[in-house]
Amino acid sequence: MSGIRKWYPLILIVSAPLLVALTISISILYGAKDMDAQTIIQALFHFDPNQIDHQIIMQSRLPRAIGTILIGAFLAVSGALMQGMTRNYLASPSIMGVSDGSVLMITLCMILLPGSSSLTMIVYSLIGSAIGAGIVFGLAWLLPNGTSPVRMAILGTIIGTFMSGVAEAAATYFQVSQSVSFWYNARLDQIDPVMIRMIIPFAIVGLLLALILARSITVLSMGDEIAAGLGQRTGLVKGLSMLAVVLLTGVSVALAGKIAFVGLLVPHMTRYLVGTDYRRVIPCCALFGGIFLGWCDILSRWVNAPFETPIGVITALFGVPFFLYLIRRKGGKTNEN
Repeated sequence: MSGIRKWYPLILIVSAPLLVALTISISILYGAKDMDAQTIIQALFHFDPNQIDHQIIMQSRLPRAIGTILIGAFLAVSGALMQGMTRNYLASPSIMGVSDGSVLMITLCMILLPGSSSLTMIVYSLIGSAIGAGIVFGLAWLLPNGTSPVRMAILGTIIGTFMSGVAEAAATYFQVSQSVSFWYNARLDQIDPVMIRMIIPFAIVGLLLALILARSITVLSMGDEIAAGLGQRTGLVKGLSMLAVVLLTGVSVALAGKIAFVGLLVPHMTRYLVGTDYRRVIPCCALFGGIFLGWCDILSRWVNAPFETPIGVITALFGVPFFLYLIRRKGGKTNEN
């Protein structure tokens, strides 16, 4: 890192609160119904439950803006952890079956325990994340050369597609498709404010784990042999890293459904800007991820106003070309960070 790039981390830290505040402000301001800044300020500081505009802002737009920032941060950090510990530049929650496992378990929860509480949904989502990650990574380590980036991506896509198919088939058979469609299509406009409050403890544990493990992930990203030679307990680091991924991905899916490509694209962008030290990568990923998804959500409302474009379409516009670029540029080689 040389020249102005060495100042990127400091610039990001200083500008991040302003960028996040700007993103949230524009997200609240823009919607199907036009509102001026004065109405928003009054709703935030002098809320009147009898005014419909205030209800829209406090019950819909504000939770959506905050929830989107949090989801983007969680998915980006999850992707960074997965890419660092596996040295796989294609690793991300949506590609490796982690998100699909959550959707499957949420579907089963809706079938087996109709009318479940928000906490029950979160727990099932976390269990699903763990199952999805366990199946994909377990098979990858069992198959010959299964941990190579492209093979692992293919394996994750196959397992993820299978779990999604099972979830959709079960939802159709037990007639709960309408109830679980929210988690299939990632409807950010329906984020539940209560759910946001309930995921915070799980998310804090996941983020703290990620920050604590940041130095170890930096060493691990150099390769298992080097990490072991430096005295690192690679199995423990990977296990705790996957726990953080499961927590962060599970609460993200529980909050708004499956959203692809955030965990793939943002970590690469972050490493380009701040280097390969995960003590910088993890916090900057959280900032970039939140801002990135926040602006994708805003763009989804602009593209076909007054109708909303699905958020998955917007993230795919950025993610698919980048995914193809990574495969073309690096082929099946391990990530060298």
